Amino acid sequence: MESEMIEYFRILWKRVWVIVIVTVLLCGATGVYSFLKDIPIYQASSKLIVNTSDRQDGKTGLDFNQISSNLLLIETYKEIITARTILEKVIAENPGLVKDTNELSSKISVGSSSRSQVMSITVKDESYTKAVQLVNAVSEVFQRETPNIMSVNNVTILTKADMLDPAVKVSSGIMFKVVIAFVLALMISIVLIFVWEYMDDTFKSERDVSRLGVPTLAVISHIKRSDWGGKSKHPKKQVGDKLQIGINQ
Repeated sequence: MESEMIEYFRILWKRVWVIVIVTVLLCGATGVYSFLKDIPIYQASSKLIVNTSDRQDGKTGLDFNQISSNLLLIETYKEIITARTILEKVIAENPGLVKDTNELSSKISVGSSSRSQVMSITVKDESYTKAVQLVNAVSEVFQRETPNIMSVNNVTILTKADMLDPAVKVSSGIMFKVVIAFVLALMISIVLIFVWEYMDDTFKSERDVSRLGVPTLAVISHIKRSDWGGKSKHPKKQVGDKLQIGINQ
């Protein structure tokens, strides 16, 4: 197993230039394309609390039974917020912001923690101004329509999105895309190297011959220029002479 791993690393190292070229080209192309074509996406959020607005018994303090009921209602409210009834009213009251309910629904996400009565509505859009307008509109319409749908008035807007807040950019940055391209480039180049190695049936070393199970009769080593000796203007002829002398002897 260890010898196989060493062999794999040897194959990769022999053609490491493939990895370098593929990685540089793919990462560079991804970076340039993202810089020229990347469209920023912004998000705006508002928070609502689900709680009973009045107490019929005149008591003060927390009603834990009511809190438990409100927690159970939150999952229902999540579905209502993105329901067509709410979205159509938002579009009707804010013409020009979105085309239809499908587009608006794709921009909205609703979240809450498991033990909290607070819900958060988030809208993502290419325009931060439009995202703020949409999330506030959805929150207001939902709060207004809840008594008609659920016959209970227990939704309060805690915070609205503000135009003066710093715009939150949530689109995947160039660096993130380059990292993904880097990983893909490594995978692609490694696959190319192993396919290349598999298709290459030439002999390049004594090891390649020994794999055939036949004895090696002779090995012809590389002759370095420094081993030629002398300062002859015809080093190849000089080497040839040496080889001829060796044969005659």
